[in-house]
Amino acid sequence: MWKKIGLLLLVLLLLLSGSLALLASYLDWSEPSDLSQTQMADLPYLAALPAPTQGKILAIVTSTAQMEVPTDDGVKLKQAGFELTELSRAYAVFSANGFAVDVASPQGGAAPYVRDDDDMGPYDYAFLNNQAAMAKISNTFKLSEVKASDYKAIYLVGGKGTMFDFRGNNLLQQLVADSWQQGAVVSGVCHGPAGLLGVTLSDGSELLRGRKVTAFSNAEELFLIPKAAQVFGTLLQDDLQKAGAEFVEGPLYLNQLALDGRLITGQNPWSVWALADAVVTELGVTPKPREISKAELAVTLLNLYHSQGLTGAEAALKKMPDAAKNNIDRNLIAMHLLVALMQYNWQQGVDLMSLLRLTAQAAKEGS
Repeated sequence: MWKKIGLLLLVLLLLLSGSLALLASYLDWSEPSDLSQTQMADLPYLAALPAPTQGKILAIVTSTAQMEVPTDDGVKLKQAGFELTELSRAYAVFSANGFAVDVASPQGGAAPYVRDDDDMGPYDYAFLNNQAAMAKISNTFKLSEVKASDYKAIYLVGGKGTMFDFRGNNLLQQLVADSWQQGAVVSGVCHGPAGLLGVTLSDGSELLRGRKVTAFSNAEELFLIPKAAQVFGTLLQDDLQKAGAEFVEGPLYLNQLALDGRLITGQNPWSVWALADAVVTELGVTPKPREISKAELAVTLLNLYHSQGLTGAEAALKKMPDAAKNNIDRNLIAMHLLVALMQYNWQQGVDLMSLLRLTAQAAKEGS
């Protein structure tokens, strides 16, 4: 009996070791480039910025720097703030297409931001290294200081801090209502759409009721913070649905937009590029072409997998130019594979292992 159990465990261990070795062979182990000194002038997309003749866009960020998170030992303070990448990438798109960008926050002054080095790319470092851009988040306008009539669009930047000072903020609700009624584009990403809650228009109707909207989903929230309902009081998806919105939910941690006329929302940080382009398009400007990042190529394939299955993703991969095949962020696909396994979604795990293998083979062929 014990010999049989021991033999079974040995077989399982060998299978697991073999699978891990196979997975490791598909990953990109090359040393990442040092992007920390990147300047806007180094990026063709931003090297020759046009004069900001298209008007102004107001980005609104949180002023909340910390939040209390329940632990087994009590409560622990953790960083809140806004997500740097959710501002820096939209800032790049708006600036490259001729818009000036102002930044405001509930309290004004220096706004706290979250920087995740694992997600940082050239545009994020270029933002950090740009004196004018950093001055905007070091000296944000107070919400009470801004006028809706000055802006063609507002952009509600995500970050966990928004769950504390965007919801129930009368000044923000009025600014959003005024912007909407004056014909501006209203947009937000990740937790940013918390600023849409409670917005009532002059005719007494609620902005969200009956409109398509997306934001950081319950599934995404609870995967990262199992006690999120305790941390935030309620979950954002639940709040938006209770407000009468039609919540458009996409797969975890992939690009997903909800487009409802001048109301444009994105589900998570991976939606920022597409959201910013959509805002520019809605404002009547054709977005300037931009080099697609490694992460975006991986997200595109993953989205195709979720919408068209492994066959659809493989077909799209075959049609990619060799340069693109060699530039897919395979490690990001591997992360989604691990997420699937952590959720006991075995079939998706098997499919994503196959997709990872296909991208690794394509990279060899394209090099």
